[in-house]
Amino acid sequence: MGKVPGKPVRMGGYTAFVPATLPPKIAWTARLVRLLSDADSLLGRLAGEGRRLPNPHILMRPFVRQEAVLSSRIEGTQATLGELLAAEAGAVVEQAPDDLREVANYVTALERGMTMLHELPLSVRIIRELHSKLMSGVRGNTAAPGEFRTIQNWIGRPGSTLASATYVPPPPGEIGPCLAAWERFLHKSELPPLVTIALAHYQFEAIHPFLDGNGRVGRLLIPLFLVEKAILPTPLLYLSAFFEASRTEYYGGLRAVSERGDWEGWVEYFLLGVSRMSEDALRRVTRINDLLMKWRGEMAGASTKVPLRVVEMLAANPFLTTNGVAEELKIAFTTAQRAIERLELAGIVRQVGEAKRGRVYCARELMGILEEPAQLTLYN
Repeated sequence: MGKVPGKPVRMGGYTAFVPATLPPKIAWTARLVRLLSDADSLLGRLAGEGRRLPNPHILMRPFVRQEAVLSSRIEGTQATLGELLAAEAGAVVEQAPDDLREVANYVTALERGMTMLHELPLSVRIIRELHSKLMSGVRGNTAAPGEFRTIQNWIGRPGSTLASATYVPPPPGEIGPCLAAWERFLHKSELPPLVTIALAHYQFEAIHPFLDGNGRVGRLLIPLFLVEKAILPTPLLYLSAFFEASRTEYYGGLRAVSERGDWEGWVEYFLLGVSRMSEDALRRVTRINDLLMKWRGEMAGASTKVPLRVVEMLAANPFLTTNGVAEELKIAFTTAQRAIERLELAGIVRQVGEAKRGRVYCARELMGILEEPAQLTLYN
């Protein structure tokens, strides 16, 4: 086992946990070394594919939204990727506004984090900004967006108390010192980057500095770290699908570190997730790129370039409305409608529902690739 993960602090009727500073001592077993090698190799392939794409930032937009949906689902929201993309395209959807707002906020937070990385390293300041964007205007706005908690929180089953909680993070007075040490580790770690972010993710969740939103902020840190370290050209890798599909193992792995210092088990699980989701992203990105190339070829013979430009819009969002196309391409409504009809005739898009006005169209084949469940296994 690794270094003792922290110290219990008796606080009257309950005991809080203050995690030890990172890094712990890692036992580099043959399995751990192999998992790191596999994860590095697959992530490198994904980065290479991303750099070859004509516009990876556009193609990755639906992946960002899928990550937002799955990370938020771990916390209990019910919005789907289709509902989020349809709403962004201007369609009216039936999903609860709170759920859609929470998922949309995740996208906003990630995009804000990417912008801030041009000026700052990943830091406590960025964390506060991520949380501010994530929690703004949702469910009564009671989670003090961007502010660290000043009262004790805890993790446990519904109805549990501090005395019966599964886990009680550090008292409020320990948050500042814990996060300062966390930031120093993030900047100065000499461990392999994937091991560094695996440890940093655990540590952030153990500190639990906010009243709410800690899980989502902690998961946001992963793609941001990989982009900051130039391991990926754009946020191509999202682990929330892996965490959501193996939720018991995810929470169990975090708890095993706090309870018995099982750092190796947690890092192995994290690295396996990186490998699985790298493979998954590679398959999807390749298929989507091939599909878009096929559609570009089919629209290349059109009398104007508008249908081709509409195909490019599908890369960012498989849902379209005529008004949305007209506004995005700065063309007349009738020109936009004719271009969509051209795509409809080619079988690229189909109308969703039977509305006569405000019609919504979807590239269902592309949507099918995005919505396919990840092919995951916890064994390697």
